[in-house]
Amino acid sequence: MTAIDAHTSTDTRVATSSPPQPFAPEPVAGRAGILHTRREHHPHHGGRASLREKLLFVAFIAPNVVLIAVFVYRPIIMNIYYSLLDWTLGSSTATFVGLGNYLEFFTSKDAPSVLGTTAVFTIATVGGAMAIGLMLATVLNRRLHGRNVARATVFAPYVLSGVGVGLVWSFIFDPTIGVVAAILRKFSIASPQWFLDPKLSLVMVVLVYVWKNLGYCAVIYLAALQAVPRDVLEAAALDGASRMRTFWSVIWPLLGPTNFFLLLTTLLGSLQAFDIIRIMTPMGQGTTTLMYASYLQAFGSYNRAGYSAAISTVLLVVLIILTLVQMRLLERRVHYA
Repeated sequence: MTAIDAHTSTDTRVATSSPPQPFAPEPVAGRAGILHTRREHHPHHGGRASLREKLLFVAFIAPNVVLIAVFVYRPIIMNIYYSLLDWTLGSSTATFVGLGNYLEFFTSKDAPSVLGTTAVFTIATVGGAMAIGLMLATVLNRRLHGRNVARATVFAPYVLSGVGVGLVWSFIFDPTIGVVAAILRKFSIASPQWFLDPKLSLVMVVLVYVWKNLGYCAVIYLAALQAVPRDVLEAAALDGASRMRTFWSVIWPLLGPTNFFLLLTTLLGSLQAFDIIRIMTPMGQGTTTLMYASYLQAFGSYNRAGYSAAISTVLLVVLIILTLVQMRLLERRVHYA
């Protein structure tokens, strides 16, 4: 065979050969002698897998559902039931009064004071913690000497016990032997009666609560500031924007999700504040919020468990309403990057 014939024979074999076939599973003989592939799918296999996954899901969530139902939802339901009773704490008998406890609370002379104190305390603590926390986060976000130590120092009060914080600050504000009184005496100024004046008591408790919780806001804001894209900040700098203009026009809009999260969490926490108020103002003079009013009615000199449950239910309704308002109205204005 000549070279030309060999070349022609090779081309013919290439042209006439079938194109490569895609990979096909190897056929395997089944028990009945019927050929089937290893990748053959049986509908009932998918049903078994789906059922197995559902049972596994139920097994994982069942303990949490039981715990939440027993320790969260059951107490809420029982508290609502108790709020319909005229029941003295420790008594074996109770009288059903329906909405009588609620009517008594909203028509009492103390209701405006309690609701007003709750509003002032919540607005002051939430606004103060978020504003100061943002300022501290802005400072701690820069390259400073000892920045890590400063960050830990700012966050430390948040993890401290509220009882311990209240005891320490009670000593600091003591008008006779306190640190504040000693500093004021250096300037020949008499120390205010923080614990006797209701207005000053509220100011004192607000200051301590803000000091304890601003570290939480600062850390969350710091994480959000570090997540701001650098190219955006560089573009603002190239456009000649000042630091203040860059903050309000670039950084502040990007902090929308963080502001929404902090507003929601700090608001719920402030409405449920108890430990610092209990330690610094045991009788609640000027600091009786809804939470503390419920405590005083049940465990103070009144022992009115049913009336206390009604106040707790009012607080629960306020929490639900504020949460829904924030979720429906404020979240719509938040732009997630």
